[in-house]
Amino acid sequence: MSDRDPQPVERQLPTEESRDLLALVREIAQREIAPKAAEEEDAGRFPRDVFTLLSESGLLGLPYDAEYGGGDQPYEVYLQVLEEMASARLTVGLGVSVHTLACHALAGYGTKQQQVEHLPAMLGGGLLGAYCLSEPASGSDAASLRTKAVRDGDAWVLDGTKAWITHGGIADFYTVLARTGEDGPRGITAFLVPGDAPGLSGALPEKKMGMKGSPTAQVHLDGVRVPDDRRIGEEGQGFAIALAALDSGRLGIAACAVGLAQAALDEAVAYATERRQFGRPIADFQGLRFMIADMATQIEAGRALYLAAARLRDAGRPFAKQAAMAKLHCTDTAMKVTTDAVQILGGYGYTADFPAERYMREAKVLQIVEGTNQIQRMVIARHVAGPEAR
Repeated sequence: MSDRDPQPVERQLPTEESRDLLALVREIAQREIAPKAAEEEDAGRFPRDVFTLLSESGLLGLPYDAEYGGGDQPYEVYLQVLEEMASARLTVGLGVSVHTLACHALAGYGTKQQQVEHLPAMLGGGLLGAYCLSEPASGSDAASLRTKAVRDGDAWVLDGTKAWITHGGIADFYTVLARTGEDGPRGITAFLVPGDAPGLSGALPEKKMGMKGSPTAQVHLDGVRVPDDRRIGEEGQGFAIALAALDSGRLGIAACAVGLAQAALDEAVAYATERRQFGRPIADFQGLRFMIADMATQIEAGRALYLAAARLRDAGRPFAKQAAMAKLHCTDTAMKVTTDAVQILGGYGYTADFPAERYMREAKVLQIVEGTNQIQRMVIARHVAGPEAR
């Protein structure tokens, strides 16, 4: 890895408070996250201590109400925090995004009593959340999920298996979507399930190409009993709650993708300005200069796209199309930029002595999670050209 410090990202932030917040995040990222990233990813260690520190620092509930322990920050600011974290280590940035996603249902659709009882611990009490929508046979077609919740007196009994769950097996709480009624989207309900509920267990983590420090596992629900006061929203409202959460979650993934791409660009520039061939830095050669220019341009475009979508969200305007566009563009950019970074480093880029190969492996998953990029194209096309003919 190069000793050359990257140039800080030029950010447009709305307040002095938000500028101080980003400065705090950069300090934590540089001091506590980045130095251990390569070693812990190689060993497959999840940095729970980092998430404890983020919670104590008020960074796990930034877009939620201060009344319940949140940070009262607009998405425009929260997403730039995610970008900084992901630039230091994607496991952390994406983990914060997933935790925020897991809190979304209760914060947006829970009763006042539920929010008072649960949100403070979820947002600032050291807890870590997971979001359970996908299943082994239900990924892009989320409305076909089969996990069941059957009413039993004043409680519900949940049975089924969730798949591809970030923080599966280690989370303190799970937002679970389960079928309580008819087939299709109208028969799904959301529940807040404690991580230590009897009958809930996590399988062995998946063996992944990248992000080895972030546990991804199946979650088994075997007769898990959940009181009705942990049902979020109305019966049958769960799929609408899930889709609303995913629109925001896609922005989180977009910001993480930009952070990862920025880290790869910084590494490539540092290497290219120090590595000498034919008597001069390889950054002097036009072929590499053009690659670097293209990488920087795509990153800047991605940042502008996710921030434009965030500002729509903050203004209370529809943003689903822009969220899908941001997720699509930013994650495709991350894949391209990290691949080009490996190429610029040449043989060194293919070794674990430099982080470029890890960035490239990590980028791939961002084109898959929170809706594959093929699904994003379907969403965008429906907004632009109307629904498909049946």
